[in-house]
Amino acid sequence: MTPGAVPPGAATAGSVPAEAVPAEAVTAGSVRAARPRTRLPRGVPHTRAGRQHHAGPLTYAVLVVVALASLFPLYWTLVAASTDAHAVVSTPPPLVPGGNLFRNLSYVWHNAGGRGMGVALLNSTLVAGSVTLGTVSFSLLAGFAFAKLRFPGRGALTALVVATLAVPAQLSVVPLFILMKHLGLGNHLGALILPALVTAFGVFFMRQFLVQALPTELLEAARMDGANSLRVVWHVVVPIARPATAVLGMLTFVQSWNDFLWPIIVMNGSSNPTVQVALAGLGTGWSTDWSIIMAGALLGTLPLLLVFVLFGRHIVGGLTQGAVKG
Repeated sequence: MTPGAVPPGAATAGSVPAEAVPAEAVTAGSVRAARPRTRLPRGVPHTRAGRQHHAGPLTYAVLVVVALASLFPLYWTLVAASTDAHAVVSTPPPLVPGGNLFRNLSYVWHNAGGRGMGVALLNSTLVAGSVTLGTVSFSLLAGFAFAKLRFPGRGALTALVVATLAVPAQLSVVPLFILMKHLGLGNHLGALILPALVTAFGVFFMRQFLVQALPTELLEAARMDGANSLRVVWHVVVPIARPATAVLGMLTFVQSWNDFLWPIIVMNGSSNPTVQVALAGLGTGWSTDWSIIMAGALLGTLPLLLVFVLFGRHIVGGLTQGAVKG
């Protein structure tokens, strides 16, 4: 037998039968090596878990259609605001902006609400900002109490808060109006701020978020380190609840800015209106000039668009950060 020759009947390393190999000798690497690799068709990208898939032309086409459909009402408001009273109601309606935009905007700016659109925008900003700050603050504290603190009657109070969501807001208009009159807040911006500082939806929303997102062990660790309740809320609860506070703040600001029923009732006859009350005054008269109303609606929408542009990425970033678990 020549040196290096394999004796008859001896098996090589690549031809050892599977039953002859002990189970302990089979490693994960040998299993992966023996597993047949599936070849993807040509043109299909190889992706791993965690990598983003590339969108196809159909996805982009759908996104473009949805974006155009969402922007069309704003574009139509711009077109109607740039025409006159006859063109805006013509058939077919105009689809190209006209040349009266700045004239209509100037009329609205100086005549809306009796004191001009600038005063109405300032009032709406003050009311919506105060309501948003109060709602987020009180809802965060109440939601934390309902979610993580133990006290008698917690379940009954939570059920009572949720039950108030089923009561229509219109039912409370008359008693709330009488209360504001007794407090001396008739035709005052305080009548728009005070009743909206706490909402049942905000409390329930924050409670549901903190139940899942705030670990009890984290609170116990903070208390063992000597943190009092105020420091626990500021250094533990507030950073974790940042995504929820951003969403609740945005929803509250938009709802307060667009509120019309309660302001038109409690601010009736006031020379200090909000944007929605000022816009309602533009439609009065023998004939309704819809181009002027659309110009006012365009001015009233611009602050909301500015808020979305400035804070939209913070909301999306907060939601993304809250959704990733380490």
